[in-house]
This record gives sequence, C-alpha cells and structure tokens, in this order.
Amino acid sequence: MSDQQPLISHLMELRSRLMKAIGSVLVVFFSLAYWSKDIYHYLSKPLLEVMPESASMIATDVASPFFAPFKLTLVVSFFLAIPYVLYQMWAFIAPGLYKHERKMIMPLLASSTVLFYSGIAFAYFVVFPVVFGFFTSVAPEGVQVATDINSYLNFVLKLFFAFGLAFEIPIAVMLMCWTGATDVASLKEKRPYIIVGAFVIGMVLTPPDVISQSMLAIPMLLLFEAGLFFARFYTPKDDEEEEEGEHATD
Repeated sequence: MSDQQPLISHLMELRSRLMKAIGSVLVVFFSLAYWSKDIYHYLSKPLLEVMPESASMIATDVASPFFAPFKLTLVVSFFLAIPYVLYQMWAFIAPGLYKHERKMIMPLLASSTVLFYSGIAFAYFVVFPVVFGFFTSVAPEGVQVATDINSYLNFVLKLFFAFGLAFEIPIAVMLMCWTGATDVASLKEKRPYIIVGAFVIGMVLTPPDVISQSMLAIPMLLLFEAGLFFARFYTPKDDEEEEEGEHATD
C-alpha cells in the first residue's frame, strides 16, 4: 500500500499539471477568439500581398470561413502558452533531477522556447514573402490564383512547425553531447554530411528554387555551428558529480 501511494500522488500531480497547462491554452484561446478573423487576416497577408489584384482567397468548404480562423486561433493560443506549459512540465520533473541537471534544463527550456518563436518569426517575415511570391509567379497563363483558406492554413502551419523545429538544432546538439550520445569532435567530422543533409531538408520543405532552399538550409547550418560552440560547456557528468547532486537534492 505504501508503494502505491507515491505512485498515486505522482499521478495526481501529473493530472494537476496537465489540467493547468490545458487550462492556460484555453484561457488564451477564449481571450483571442473575438479577434480570430483578424488573426487569420494577418496570417494571410504574405500571400495576399503577392496575389494579382483580381485574385482572392476562397472557401471550398461551407464551414471553412467559420472553423479556419478558430483553428488558427487555437494553434496561436498554444504557441503563446508554451512558456507556461513548459513551466508545468519543469515543475513536475524537477524534484527527480540532480542539482546539476536542474541548473542545465531550465536554461535549455527557456532557450528552446525563444528559438521556436524565432523560427516561426523567420518563416513569416522572411520565408513566406519569397515562397508565395514564387508560387504566384509560376502560375500558367490563364490560371487564376485562388487559394482555399483551409489549404493555406494547413500549409503555413506545417512550415511554422518545420522552421520552429529546425531552429531547435542547437538544443538538440547540446543534449546529444551532454547525454554522451555523441561529442563535439564526432559532429565536426560529420560536418560535410550535415551540410548536404541541411540542403536536402531545405529542398523537401521549400519550393524548388535555390533561394528558398538556402533560406532554410543556411540558418540550420548556422544553428548547428552555434550548437557545437555551446555543447563544449555541456559535458557528461561523472558518477561522483552525480552523487554530489543527489545528496544536494536530498
């Protein structure tokens, strides 16, 4: 019975943390719901600004004009609530970490949030104008560009997640080095393969032109180099240090 109570208490705490995280997203969502159409209009600006004057976005589904803005608002609410969601995650796992692990993970969580936001901002302000300008310029003669609002939303959300995750490369590099899965010297030796891989990813996620491919590949390579630089300060801890961290926790 005594073994079950700690498990139950952990499950109760996990449930409480999840409810708080979900509640924070819902609070932001209901606060922004009134402006859902304005939010969607702001998201569609990069496409609308490069479309021909006679062209416009369309809705092929009867319910799309209603649901698409709310779907976007829900995703935006999650993005805005990420710091609080990560804090709840941190508060749940922190008691089980060593002292040196707590000192490392909190800055990584904060850095990963900033990098994710930076990836989204880079996609919106830098990549979207180039990508949509390319798409609208290659339309065959006699074809009018009229993008469905739901298809557009799905497309930009995929790019947001792609660039947001791509900007997490420094965090991934540091974690791999810190856990001992690899080291800085080994990653430096694999640099030629990583350069090729970055451009392959850029080719897959962007239109087939050199400019837009480079707009994703070059930031990925720069972030990889940044991860190599900071990974030197995140080396695996030996057993003695871990024991000291455990005693400090107790």
